[in-house]
Amino acid sequence: MKAKFILLLTIVIFSSVWSFAGEHNGNKALSKVTNVVYKENCGACHFVYQPGLLPARSWLIIMDNPGGHPGGDLSIDNESKAEIKKYLNQNSAEKSQSKISRKILASIGRDVPSRISEVPYISNKHRKIKQEVFLRTSIGSRGNCIACHKTAERGDYDDDNVTIPK
Repeated sequence: MKAKFILLLTIVIFSSVWSFAGEHNGNKALSKVTNVVYKENCGACHFVYQPGLLPARSWLIIMDNPGGHPGGDLSIDNESKAEIKKYLNQNSAEKSQSKISRKILASIGRDVPSRISEVPYISNKHRKIKQEVFLRTSIGSRGNCIACHKTAERGDYDDDNVTIPK
């Protein structure tokens, strides 16, 4: 009886861990963006970045400081802005289970980047790509992740899923 219980407990624990790992791609991928208000407001102008790409302190500067948002001042009503800030804070790099978020935080230290492209871990991953490539019409800028990272919307930035357009 005791052996059956231990076996059953082991199976339950293993299944839970396996399920969690599969759901998060072994914690390699970032969580998908799920907040509708964030998607609608921010996604109207650019790719909706996963909150795990920056620490909460960076998101706060982007959302609250005049000139903090790289694309210019935000024209979002106060209610939407509060919801977006809450979502970004609750899902920021510090709260993410993703390996990418941990690497981002380790590379930042105490810095407060206001652009994802300023994160040392991310800029290092792109160091061999010439600036002219990012300026191609098909890409536009370093901030247009989805142009090359075809699975970025799912939070998957794996090198195997990169296609640099001409």
